[in-house]
Amino acid sequence: MDFQMYNDAEKQHIQRIIEQKQMRDFLKFYTSLVERCFDDCVNDFTSKALTSKEEACINRCADKFLKHNERVGQRFGELNQQLMQQQQQAQQPQLPQQSSSKWF
Repeated sequence: MDFQMYNDAEKQHIQRIIEQKQMRDFLKFYTSLVERCFDDCVNDFTSKALTSKEEACINRCADKFLKHNERVGQRFGELNQQLMQQQQQAQQPQLPQQSSSKWF
């Protein structure tokens, strides 16, 4: 996005909106991680402390969730880069192709 056409107040407003969106996205991600790992791993409510089995499960779950999210982000970046390259190639003027036949 080109911010050159906006004045400073508009740029600051847009920046605040972007930051708020990023914070909401992070909180949704964190909440999803906590809910999923808690639901999958915590089964014993007779004590307020986690059992060693539950703690190990939560650590594995969180690690797996974070690695999955990292891989999805990485793959998204790769696909975005490919799309940008395709768009750049489509915008470049087409050069006339030279024929392979020789005129002698």
